[in-house]
Amino acid sequence: MSRTLVAYASRMGGTEGIAQAVADGLRREGLDVDLIPAADVQEVAGYDAVVLGSALYTGRWLRPARVLLENLAANRRRGHPVRVWLFHSGPLGPGQAHTTAPAPGKVAAYAIALGADQPTTFGGRIEPATAKGFLAGSMAKGDLAGDYRDFPQITDWARRIAVELTASTTGATSRPQQTG
Repeated sequence: MSRTLVAYASRMGGTEGIAQAVADGLRREGLDVDLIPAADVQEVAGYDAVVLGSALYTGRWLRPARVLLENLAANRRRGHPVRVWLFHSGPLGPGQAHTTAPAPGKVAAYAIALGADQPTTFGGRIEPATAKGFLAGSMAKGDLAGDYRDFPQITDWARRIAVELTASTTGATSRPQQTG
């Protein structure tokens, strides 16, 4: 059975909710999954796959996710590759939930180095009760406030990851098309 780590960096809980949905989707497909905040991940040895996500703030990933991404790339250079899928959340507002946000420069470069697709984009969530900081607080009071996460889309993405991981353990080699 494939052992998978789902790690995330979330400031206000929206990305954590996406990571939880991904982990639940992978478990429903029979995978052994650990769900851990990126800041708490000490080691990736022993995992066959890592799904890593971050909230996007002003076009940047949060530091704990960037550090884990750097560690995954360093492990690959040392001859310990792991399969990686990336996601980020952040587009807010009506009509923006399915907007693709480009990967920040270093994230894009690490994705290439890891042999991973560029991050899949999921809509974000911003609520007045959880908004932290001036910018987030201002956004939460305006017309961007709300939950723009599409859980059927997230669950479908997790299912496609599980199909790919299961296929790789049975010898099949096709990789499902990633959306976002």
